[in-house]
Amino acid sequence: MGLDLTLGLWAVRGPDTPPFFLIDDPARVRARAQQIGIAADIAVIDTPAEARPAFSSAFPVLAHGFAVDSVPGRPDPANGPATVDAITRAVALVRAGDAAALVTNPIQKETLYRAGFDYPGHTEYLAALAGPDTVSVMLLAAPDLKVVPVTIHIPLAEVPRRLTTELILTTARITAAAMRRDFGIANPRLALAGLNPHAGEGGALGREDGDVIAPAVATLRAEGIDARGPLPADTLFHAEARTTYDVVLGMYHDQVLVPLKTLDFWGGVNVTLGLPFVRTSPDHGTALDLAGTGRARIDSLKAAVEMADAMARRRAAAS
Repeated sequence: MGLDLTLGLWAVRGPDTPPFFLIDDPARVRARAQQIGIAADIAVIDTPAEARPAFSSAFPVLAHGFAVDSVPGRPDPANGPATVDAITRAVALVRAGDAAALVTNPIQKETLYRAGFDYPGHTEYLAALAGPDTVSVMLLAAPDLKVVPVTIHIPLAEVPRRLTTELILTTARITAAAMRRDFGIANPRLALAGLNPHAGEGGALGREDGDVIAPAVATLRAEGIDARGPLPADTLFHAEARTTYDVVLGMYHDQVLVPLKTLDFWGGVNVTLGLPFVRTSPDHGTALDLAGTGRARIDSLKAAVEMADAMARRRAAAS
């Protein structure tokens, strides 16, 4: 569905749309545009610099080969290596300064796993590409809420074992730095959710809140970071509570992704913090049943492109 989204965003471009290009097979792009009813001239570019002058009148595509022809909604593992190569190529272009930011469309992870992809998702793979010392953090951002899961793609039963004070500290420090650098929040306010109901109820409902999370909060505050917690997660997300912080750190994936996607499913953006380059993505899955139908909504991709542009501009201004 990513190709449909990107074509759809180009089709509704305006004077304020940040220029972008796609790494893909030009023939595939032409065929899909025709299939979903988008009249698009395809500008096959050799370098990213050619995208900006072409963007207003043609859809810029940096040619990239795939093993087999694709069928909308039916990802083929044979194309898995080329998909990973496209991500790797995009990162190289951004790191070289040939592109300002990287915006990735949703990937069908099961297909990549079948092709030998050895990472849980984009976030982990991008961190590996950035270097062995890179620690990445996943931020989900919407206009009215920003959230970070401290543990990400692991089974819920594993969370208490994997959750450590040091992991919380690392995640919080990266998050606070990104709020300042990429979002222009001079003194970010971090709210840390408790792991257990009612933040453990003084140990009656679990000791992790007092033994693991509370020491992290104390250390962060001693470092000058405005952090509060552990706070009961069930009272963190209503409108009044959201005015008291800039970002919530949740202890596991669904604790914070469910509230954000419920509040603003189409406006959410996935941002990878901790990287030496800007990366965003739509905050939804592949929706294979919509691929090739022309019915895919571009809202989240549009928000991801605009957020990537804003982040890149802030970094450039600060350099």
